[in-house]
Amino acid sequence: MCGIVGYIGDKHAIELLTCGLEKLEYRGYDSAGVAFIDENKLKIVKSKGRLNNLEEKLEVSPKHSHIGIGHTRWATHGEPSDINSHPHQNKKGNIAVVHNGIIENYLEIKEELIKKGYEFVSETDTEVIPYLIDMYYEGDLKESVIKAIKRLKGSFALGIMSLDEPDKLIAVRKDSPLIIGIGQGENFIASDIPAVIDWTREIYILENGEMAELTKDNVILMDFDGNPIEKEVYKVTWNIDEAQKGGYDHFMLKEIFEQPKVLKDTLFPRIGNDGRIRLDDIDTNSLDIENIEKIYIVACGTAYHAGLVGKKLIEKYAKIPVITDVASEFRYNNPFIDEKTLLIVVSQSGETADTLAALRLAKKKKAKTLAICNVVGSSIAREVDYILYTWAGPEIAVASTKAYTTQVVLLALLALYIADVRKTIDEDEYKKALEVLNSIPDDVEKILRSKSKLEDIASHLYKSRDIFYIGRGLDYYVAMEGSLKLKEVSYIHSEAMAAGELKHGTLALIEKDTPVIALATQDYLYDKVISNIKEVKARGAYTIAIAKEGNNEIEGVADLVIYIPDVINELAVPLAIIPLQLIAYYVAIQRGCDVDKPRNLAKSVTVE
Repeated sequence: MCGIVGYIGDKHAIELLTCGLEKLEYRGYDSAGVAFIDENKLKIVKSKGRLNNLEEKLEVSPKHSHIGIGHTRWATHGEPSDINSHPHQNKKGNIAVVHNGIIENYLEIKEELIKKGYEFVSETDTEVIPYLIDMYYEGDLKESVIKAIKRLKGSFALGIMSLDEPDKLIAVRKDSPLIIGIGQGENFIASDIPAVIDWTREIYILENGEMAELTKDNVILMDFDGNPIEKEVYKVTWNIDEAQKGGYDHFMLKEIFEQPKVLKDTLFPRIGNDGRIRLDDIDTNSLDIENIEKIYIVACGTAYHAGLVGKKLIEKYAKIPVITDVASEFRYNNPFIDEKTLLIVVSQSGETADTLAALRLAKKKKAKTLAICNVVGSSIAREVDYILYTWAGPEIAVASTKAYTTQVVLLALLALYIADVRKTIDEDEYKKALEVLNSIPDDVEKILRSKSKLEDIASHLYKSRDIFYIGRGLDYYVAMEGSLKLKEVSYIHSEAMAAGELKHGTLALIEKDTPVIALATQDYLYDKVISNIKEVKARGAYTIAIAKEGNNEIEGVADLVIYIPDVINELAVPLAIIPLQLIAYYVAIQRGCDVDKPRNLAKSVTVE
């Protein structure tokens, strides 16, 4: 959500800024802009819409500026427009600011500044920041920034530059991610590593309450009082090719097809030669698994759907009650948390604002905290007591695919690990589950080979107005994720239902040729789902079923059947979701949608 890039050095700043912003497009945005110094003037160019709109405007601009800041905006305060786009500047035009996050007390500050004679031109909360810095400026940009940020409440990652100090950039971080890229004769700021990885692999990851003063040859790190701090350099080890399309038409398709590999990377190192699960460096004694009385799993969106699967698996194997909650509601539900509670947060980016807030609340209440996360060094990864990484690599498409399946299998490992420690699972069941987990990457590979059939199925769906997904037990949670994928990328209204609830209202929406996708992978609920398919068929629905190999009688009920390998009920989820991911992708393509960057959505949601 929003992207920041900043550069100071000897190269052409504008080219580096636009290149860096392109690497952050996956975060979601509706406008873009840059500020730079040229001919002793601070110039700002910005535009509503995609980056190519901005780049067209920049074609007539000089390309030899040594310093600049850039931004892709995801609208919160004020509609997407040129005026509301970042960077924002003070009236004199000598200070420019880019901002990710939300300033919660901006109206109060704005009223104060208006009384002092400041005039505002945008609807944004961000515009108060350059005016505050201007008000405090007495010849030292760093000092005026320190005074200004102490007035701000909310979340903010800031990039700041001034015409009066043209060889200096200021970076500030509170509750929104920001990193510093360390180069030779040049330095960078950015919201995320892909923006700078073409030029450096040495990174400072700013923590909350930290800021930095950058020149082309130096980086000074400090706290919000200006006191210097020391920090280890983080060295990026993954390859930039992992964040590029690699011959695929879209990142989403590439990431779907990467799942066999990333599932192996997530699973295999954690299953020892002795057939026991090893969860990285987690200390069983300090986690005190045997005395945990309840578990919360808290997440948002796709990660929440993975958490629902995790709840079922932990309760099945470890016999501990689990409560799942969406992170945006969790803090307001007065959760019953104490030192015998384990909070598990799930987040691809590790920066999801609502999930991070839930984590901090749990820590205040003395709960033990564990995160399942994909981004090394992210805020959640640094603040949690215990961390398990999904080794999915960079996920660029806004609609999550490989992050979801790796989250699910890692939650399965965690459930089995806790059950093993607590002795709530017999050895045969434990070994059988591990055997199935080991086979999942190959099973996913097998399903992916049927992509042409799934593309064909999409051709029956892409003109639909509504699509319904139904399932029971774990299949209901798969239905929720499949429905979300479709609506995210194709903009078709879709709804997931617990199949047994159809008759309590939703059946009224089923009419001739309404598509219904039915999940039927849970053996003990198979006959029930068959009955539910017959219910919608009787109302004229066009039905597509997902079932395990061998359950051929469903062919006489559903119009189309997609088969997945026959595995135990508990571990069918990472297989059943694959056809739904591909259907969503192909439906979106056939509708002409921007698959990797769906409208109004952001990859990393860093505001509440």
